[in-house]
Amino acid sequence: MAEDFAAKMSRKTVAELRDYVDNRYQYREEAVLAALEELERRGTPEPAAATIIQELQISQQETNRRESAARAQEEEREQARRRMRGEEIPTEAAEETGPVLYSPSTITVFSVLFSMVAGGVLLALNLRTLRRFGLSWLVLLFALGYWIGAQYSMKWILENYGTQYFWLGSVFNILAIVLYNLFFWPRYIGLQPYRSRPWGGALLICALIMMVFAILYLRFGVSPAV
Repeated sequence: MAEDFAAKMSRKTVAELRDYVDNRYQYREEAVLAALEELERRGTPEPAAATIIQELQISQQETNRRESAARAQEEEREQARRRMRGEEIPTEAAEETGPVLYSPSTITVFSVLFSMVAGGVLLALNLRTLRRFGLSWLVLLFALGYWIGAQYSMKWILENYGTQYFWLGSVFNILAIVLYNLFFWPRYIGLQPYRSRPWGGALLICALIMMVFAILYLRFGVSPAV
């Protein structure tokens, strides 16, 4: 709620009101304007009131602009933090700005449903949208290298400790998801505002790829899963 400067100034002495005017750069413009009005009401107007009021009005416009920009920036940061946590954005923030990106929650879902490689591909596509092509290749190489390493690690674990440890495959996948959302996204994309990218097409492509791998597995025993 905005502060009632008029009521506040009505309780000040003339000397205190003069202090607001003389040291006006230390106070909010609204407070000084209210002090000038109170002095006028009491019959002791400031001689240079017209010049000071004009000066304060210009300063107030600049202050309002800065505060409005600061509020907008904080709202953008809060929306970005909500997206990082997978929370729903309030309806009043529906008009979003920024590039169209796959959200962290979409990357997580695709990594769980298909493979951590699918999540890595979506993250790399985000970086390409931002024209960070070198980083997109870095993420792709990480995803493929991590997947290959996880494959060999699981093969070694199953051969040496038995199939009861097959659940460790999920651990490798979860670790990759954590790295995507808590390392790669904050480091390479950050808190900039963005619009969520539709994931229907990516879902269809991933489903078709998984279908091809399923056919290969049934015919040749080749499996892409960790």
